[in-house]
Amino acid sequence: DMKSAAYKAINPMGKVPAVQHGDVVVTEAAAVCAWLADAFPQTGLAPALTSPERAPYLRWLFFAAGPLEQAATAKALGWAVPEGREGMAGFGSFGDTLNALEIALRPGPHICGEQFTAADVYVGSSLAWGLMFGTIEPRPVFVDYVARLKARPASQRAACSATSSCRG
Repeated sequence: DMKSAAYKAINPMGKVPAVQHGDVVVTEAAAVCAWLADAFPQTGLAPALTSPERAPYLRWLFFAAGPLEQAATAKALGWAVPEGREGMAGFGSFGDTLNALEIALRPGPHICGEQFTAADVYVGSSLAWGLMFGTIEPRPVFVDYVARLKARPASQRAACSATSSCRG
């Protein structure tokens, strides 16, 4: 129960995800992705600290947690930034946010090029959620990106495990 006292001792917000690993507690989805990728470098889910790819990895991981989430939430709530006031909102405008992400995803196949990273886990899940609920426009780049991520064996195993509808 996410609102129980025991769970709120782990995450006072009573939200998921939260990871407890030994004495370490990490909450907030982007932080969980980043921490797990760094804590388990053998997975290859984060570019090395000295890699030039580390910058776009962090950029897009936190872009999804900030501007993209804020823009999608604003759209879902029917809220729009007044014209000329875009500089006051962390996402600027809904269109600018989606355009920036589309430009980043065009080269593909992943947000950091050839390497699948924890940023893809977060960006991909954000886009998949938004496409499913209509808060993200079904632009071909987004639809294709999400389809590539869902086709990954690990994604299929996770979906199978979550729904208990595994076959074979």
